[in-house]
Amino acid sequence: MHRRLALVRRPSPRLADGIVTHIERSRSVDAELARRQWSEYVDVLRRRGWSVVEAPPVEGCPDGVFIEDQVVVHGDVAVLCRSGAPERRGEAAGVREAVETLGYRTVEVDAPGTLDGGDVLKHGRFVWVGVGGRTNLAGVEQLRQALVGHRVEVVPVPVSKVLHLKSAVTALPDGTVIGYPPLVDDPGVWDQFLAVPEDSGAHVVLLGGTSVLMSAAAPRTAHLLTKRGLDVTMVDISEFEKLEGCVTCLSVRLRG
Repeated sequence: MHRRLALVRRPSPRLADGIVTHIERSRSVDAELARRQWSEYVDVLRRRGWSVVEAPPVEGCPDGVFIEDQVVVHGDVAVLCRSGAPERRGEAAGVREAVETLGYRTVEVDAPGTLDGGDVLKHGRFVWVGVGGRTNLAGVEQLRQALVGHRVEVVPVPVSKVLHLKSAVTALPDGTVIGYPPLVDDPGVWDQFLAVPEDSGAHVVLLGGTSVLMSAAAPRTAHLLTKRGLDVTMVDISEFEKLEGCVTCLSVRLRG
């Protein structure tokens, strides 16, 4: 497979009712602004050469726009997640069909396992999986079994300060893992760890080559990454950040 596809899902009209766990629900979500921000996010992906595939809407699921939590892809396998938040399990609707249509072989996480895609950080031969919030060790083991033969090492990582592992850290194109230290349980997990000055700066979407997408709320981190030679595109996702969302949550990059 030689495709640059991004799986996305439109925000639910009930977005403002989304779950928050590690932050205060102190500001109301502007649903109309969220729709405009989502459209701009999708437009950025398209401008950067990605074809966009929309999963069926789940209007009754407030957090449905955070499509990353529903599926983990690696090579030709798509692991269909079982959320650690029972109220989010309805978001699985239509995801299997979307990825199978694109040629992926699907494996489903079963009880008692739980796995949220936002807990899975992949780079090179490593797949780090956050444990402690939405994902449990049974889910990690099922992911490991699904990836047998993929020549990767699945590594459980403690998560207690944020919702998901990728709420705390993501990886740059060269494999350097970035994070905002107060929110990272153990930066020593990674040989190459770069501290960033803003919590919203810990999240990048790899767009190919040296191009990354990140939140407009992290200008100092953007400057830092630009100085490292990265081509940074920023997008305003303020309404999703009110619900613990970040740039990675809003899409799943499908690459063979």
